[in-house]
Amino acid sequence: MCGIVGFTHCQQAPQPGRIWEAIASLRHRGPDQQDVFESPAVSLAAARLKIIDLEGGHQPIVDDRTGTVIVFNGEIYNHLELRAELERRGRTFRSHCDTETVLQAFLEWDTDCFSKMRGMFAVALWRESGKRLVLARDRMGIKPLYFSRRGEDLYFGSELKAILVHPEIERCLSLRGLDCYLSLNYVPAPWTLLEGIEKLRPGHWLEWRSGSIRTQCYWRLPFRPARFAGSAKDAEAELDRLLNHSISEHLLSDVPLGVWLSGGLDSSTILHYASELSGKPLQSFSISFRGCGCDESSYIHEVAQRYGSDHHELDISDFGDLPSTIEKFAYYSDEPSADAGALPLWLLSKLTKTHATVVLSGEGADELFGGYLTYRANRMSRFVRWLPSPAIGLMAGAARGLWPVSDEKIGLEYKVKRFLEGCQLRPERAHVYWNGTFSEPEKAALIRQPLPGSLQDTLRELADAGDDLAAYLWFDQKYFLPDDILTKVDRISMAHSVEVRPPYLDHRVVEFAASLPASLKIAGSRQKVILKNLMRNKLPASVLSRKKVGFDIPAHEWFRGPLRQLLLETVGRARARYSGFFDIEEIRAIKLAHWDRRTNTGYHLWGLLTLLLWMDKWRIQIRPPAEQKTEKKVLIST
Repeated sequence: MCGIVGFTHCQQAPQPGRIWEAIASLRHRGPDQQDVFESPAVSLAAARLKIIDLEGGHQPIVDDRTGTVIVFNGEIYNHLELRAELERRGRTFRSHCDTETVLQAFLEWDTDCFSKMRGMFAVALWRESGKRLVLARDRMGIKPLYFSRRGEDLYFGSELKAILVHPEIERCLSLRGLDCYLSLNYVPAPWTLLEGIEKLRPGHWLEWRSGSIRTQCYWRLPFRPARFAGSAKDAEAELDRLLNHSISEHLLSDVPLGVWLSGGLDSSTILHYASELSGKPLQSFSISFRGCGCDESSYIHEVAQRYGSDHHELDISDFGDLPSTIEKFAYYSDEPSADAGALPLWLLSKLTKTHATVVLSGEGADELFGGYLTYRANRMSRFVRWLPSPAIGLMAGAARGLWPVSDEKIGLEYKVKRFLEGCQLRPERAHVYWNGTFSEPEKAALIRQPLPGSLQDTLRELADAGDDLAAYLWFDQKYFLPDDILTKVDRISMAHSVEVRPPYLDHRVVEFAASLPASLKIAGSRQKVILKNLMRNKLPASVLSRKKVGFDIPAHEWFRGPLRQLLLETVGRARARYSGFFDIEEIRAIKLAHWDRRTNTGYHLWGLLTLLLWMDKWRIQIRPPAEQKTEKKVLIST
């Protein structure tokens, strides 16, 4: 795993040391080796975390014959197959690393090479002939890649902080990005929270040539593909085959490897297959929450004992200085992580690094096979919406007024109130509201300037897709998974120089899951039906029958206790710098209502806290309304 960064130089000559400063900002992603390539036209750099071919693979790699240069972040799991094919075509290799395989594949097939790769990656390739720069990102967006166009030049990097090194980049808050962030808890691609900086969409490549840019999709997330033709048993057998193949490939490593274990179905399934394929006990890592209703220790220990893993565990109470850890997120999260799961993930990554460099994780299974409660809520809401709107409003108001606020992380009280509020919205808005935070009226009260309504642009895709499980899964795989879940995992794990591999997101597993009927994902109150059926008699019955517990903190409780002072101090600084933009009194009202237990707004407060910490850390500016720019997307050719 690595970090990459690059700048073109159409408008001004390269400045001595700037590319070194940029790659130094990514050293946590690649502490083992950093180097640069510089020419009058382009500067490229890579920071490498050695995983495959520890002696070779020094980056950047330059092809001696053509002068083509590559900087690469990721892993290509079928690189040995590609290498063999390329050697049959006459290509020669100097190392055994997958980075050189990507370079030779590009020289052989140009941009068609990306569709031949299985893995996770963000890559930049420079061809001196034609002064051509090509960027590409993996199909599911596991690895990040940002870019910004300034005049004729292009700047790119694995993280925003590497691009921000360049003095041409302004640090102005994007209202379009903020509009989405406050509703969704993340910013959907291609937008970011900074004006003029975009994310390259998953499954796309971008070409820069002499100041002109075009992007193109090389793989599309499947939506309503041909239905799987076999029986339920046939589907289980095919999923078994695909998981065997994917996890076998994901075990390839020249450094110590383990599995993140939560005690739930997804990670336990990964450990099951990985243990069988490795033929020896693996290391496993987990976080416990002693004394908290969301603790999963008993399930974790049962699974770890079944597979004889060398298990390592830390309790969240061993976190130490909680506020100072959260303040570190402002630097490492790149954009603020409104997902409260970032906090235990920080501790888990820190624990992992003391024993292993690579871990397998269960990300993606919920989005592929229907694991979130929101999918059941989507179905239930259809029946509630048969009631007159005033009746739904009365029920929601009664729940808010009569049902006491609980201290549970996501208790029944919180779910019912949130569900009834969502039932008053259009189906596509309700879906994101149940996973998000602020409603449209709440955003209008919080921000003193009008927001551009950009969330509607994203939700229009979901509205057009339809009100059924396939549409919601497709939307979450396209946006929620890469821009929230995978972004969080990448930034927090790479802050500790740990590579996380999600075997469920092999594109063949994704395409297969999309072909399955809804009944093999959700049937009544059962969710992830096919995965549970597959793992029956393999995993402990307690794991198969347990309710899903999200991997995050008891935010409601903590903002009334250990995080209270940090929130007060952060809002106080925001009052001095941003009071003309945020309605600080509205934030104060949200705090007081939460502290007085009139509402449960811990997740609202977490999103605001991380946003304000990030803005303060990076000295983010806000343009006056008269100076705000209209943000434009790069044209995507299809």
